[in-house]
Amino acid sequence: MSLSSALFSGISGLSTLGNSMTVIGDNIANVNTVGFKGSRVTFQDVLSQTVATTAGTAQVGRGTILADISSSFAQGSFESTNSTTDLAIGGNGFFMVRDPASVNNEYYTRAGEFRFDKDGNFVNPAGYIVRGWALDADTGEDYGSITDVTLQSFTSSPRETDHVTVIANLDSDATSLTAALETAWDGSASTPIGGTAYEYQTSLKVYDSLGSTHDLTVYYDLGSGSTWEYIITCNSVEDARTGATGAGQGLLARGSIVFNDSSGSIQDITMEQFTGAADWTDVSDVGNWAAPETPDADGYLAFAPEFINGYPMAVEFDLGTRYDGTNWVPGSLATSQYATASTTIFQSSNGYGAGDLQSVNVGTDGVITGQYSNGQVIPLYRVALAKFQNVQGLYKEGGNLFRETRVSGDPITGRPGANGLGSISPNSLEQSNVDIATEFVKMITTQRGFQANSKIITVTDQMLAELINLKR
Repeated sequence: MSLSSALFSGISGLSTLGNSMTVIGDNIANVNTVGFKGSRVTFQDVLSQTVATTAGTAQVGRGTILADISSSFAQGSFESTNSTTDLAIGGNGFFMVRDPASVNNEYYTRAGEFRFDKDGNFVNPAGYIVRGWALDADTGEDYGSITDVTLQSFTSSPRETDHVTVIANLDSDATSLTAALETAWDGSASTPIGGTAYEYQTSLKVYDSLGSTHDLTVYYDLGSGSTWEYIITCNSVEDARTGATGAGQGLLARGSIVFNDSSGSIQDITMEQFTGAADWTDVSDVGNWAAPETPDADGYLAFAPEFINGYPMAVEFDLGTRYDGTNWVPGSLATSQYATASTTIFQSSNGYGAGDLQSVNVGTDGVITGQYSNGQVIPLYRVALAKFQNVQGLYKEGGNLFRETRVSGDPITGRPGANGLGSISPNSLEQSNVDIATEFVKMITTQRGFQANSKIITVTDQMLAELINLKR
């Protein structure tokens, strides 16, 4: 008699539909969980009994069982936030995080609610450390293998100046005020050079290797024809060159600028550095001047101020014109000699002092940059993403984390936006992809199915009761 089989078929329906309701409840419970991926239940029938019929044999179903509980990795909507370290992935991929208690336990998540902890680690709310590549501060390129995203220092190291740009117009109607401009300099005096000894001067700041600032001043005076003399100086008390005393203190270099008579553009530039090798007290002594330089590989003349004893700098002097190996070629903005008042058109120097980290930003390519109080924006790390050939094979660990398995395959890592991986959306969080309307419809159908299966049991029980009553 197959009545007992019907009883157990009903029980299988109750069991599987109960599990289905559990999955639906889990989905609805996580409707506001960041990065949550909803699950669905798949049933399959059980055909395990054969009965005799007039046509031979036939199969009778034995109920239902759970075939699979799979996750939906469809994209969730984005919620905008006011935190620059909240990240969402638009497209495929997972963030990689590591258990701080074990270097070998890596997990994967779509929940990008990250922050920096007190030790500088970039972590999720559970303290798992985000993984990525360290970046070269100068080139911004990745180097090394995937590592923890951890800020080792919250300061930006200083960088000494190695290039200054001074672009001026020198009045073509000016007259020569001093026969040799360097002889008007006396570094031992409270005022090293008088205002009537030169036609024009301009000053700018430079940085030494420790980040301290120093003033450099360039003085110009007409020599003869369209040739101008110049000297480059610093504050005498800041000149740390060995034996830098007397008249030569603070005097760094001298040179000439030759302009074209008709166009007013530069034809030639020379430079000699003041060394003080013979007599610091006599700046006109030829033994105090190094032989005229040839331009360096960049096409500029360079001088060597020394603000830290024993550590001379090498600073390129850029007048807006560079040497191409044959001629001096002016740029779009270059020092000139026109019949208008001498003036500084543009000046700048590279280098910077030490700075403190003020804020952190993340780009769509996953690059984390630090903004420092010295004005520097320095690339620090790039967040790594991973994808899998079989995402359904991932194992849910709880806490919005997945773990790779033999079924999922090994992770394929890469930059955001490359190799089929999604891009990063900063100031955003991916919301749960659970659709409440869909879950409610599933809840209704599951409830009705459960009720129907319970009726199978009660009706079968009544039939068995009738069968027993045949004995009376």
